Amino acid sequence: MNRRESVLILPVITEKSTFIKETQRTVAFRVLRDANKIEIKDAVESIFKVKVESVRTANFHGKKRRQGRYTGRRPDWKKAYVTLKKGEKMIEFSEAV
Repeated sequence: MNRRESVLILPVITEKSTFIKETQRTVAFRVLRDANKIEIKDAVESIFKVKVESVRTANFHGKKRRQGRYTGRRPDWKKAYVTLKKGEKMIEFSEAV
């Protein structure tokens, strides 16, 4: 598996991401922490065969969690908002039940 295929980890399917998908033609993905906007754009265009207009990224810090007296942290992660060009077919995801 090359780097282009491994940049996108999974789509983010939340109430907010569904709303922006319907109104702003924007899709949210969880991506590798060291991926840049150019790599994300190339990955989306090659995997889904669509044209990308812009990419916005956001870094998230992992939450602190406790189990009894032991503390730990969830890992940090990165989210990318990918806006598709006008006239492009919207990317559809199916939710596993």
